Amino acid sequence: MPFNIPILLTWLRVALIPLVVGVYFLPDHWLPVADRNLAATLVFIVAAITDWFDGYLARRWHQTSAFGAFLDPVADKLMVAGALLVLVQLARVDAIIAFVIIGREITISALREWMAEIGARKSVAVNSLGKIKTAAQMVAIPMLLFHDTLFGIDMHIAGLILLWIAGVLTVWSMFYYLRRAWPLIREKSGMQES
Repeated sequence: MPFNIPILLTWLRVALIPLVVGVYFLPDHWLPVADRNLAATLVFIVAAITDWFDGYLARRWHQTSAFGAFLDPVADKLMVAGALLVLVQLARVDAIIAFVIIGREITISALREWMAEIGARKSVAVNSLGKIKTAAQMVAIPMLLFHDTLFGIDMHIAGLILLWIAGVLTVWSMFYYLRRAWPLIREKSGMQES
C-alpha cells in the first residue's frame, strides 16, 4: 500500500466520518444540539475539503495509485452515506431521498467494478453530470447538518432543495451510466435483440 500525502488525506477523511455521526450520540449535557450541529457541519466540511485536496495533490505531484483510486471513492461514499443516515435519523431528510442517493452509489460502484473486470471502465468514467451531482450533495449535506439560519438564509430549506436537485441528478446520472454500459452488458450476458 503506497503512503503519501494524498492517501493520508483520504485516510483522514475516513477517520472523520465517525466524528460526524458520533457527535449526535454525545449526552445532551456535554454538547447542546446547536453545538452538535455546528461541530458535525465543520467536520463534514473539513472532510469534503480533503476530498478535493487529495485528488488535486495526487494529480499535481504525480502520486496517483491504484490504491488511492480505490480508497478515494470508498471514503466519499462512506462520508455521504454516514451523513445521510444521521440526517434520516434526525428526521431532517426523507428516507426515500437517502435511499435513492445511497442506492445509486452502490449500483454505479458495482457497475464500474464489473466494467473494469471486462476492460471497459472508461465507458463509465466520471462525467460532468456526476460531478455536478456530487457538488450539490456536498453543499446540501452541511446545510442540513447545520439546520439553522445563516445570513438570513434558512439552511435547512436551502439544503433540502439542493439535496432534491442532487437526487434528480443522481437518478439522471445513473441512467446515463447504465445506458453507456448497456451494449456491453447485453453482449457479455448473451442477451438478444427483441
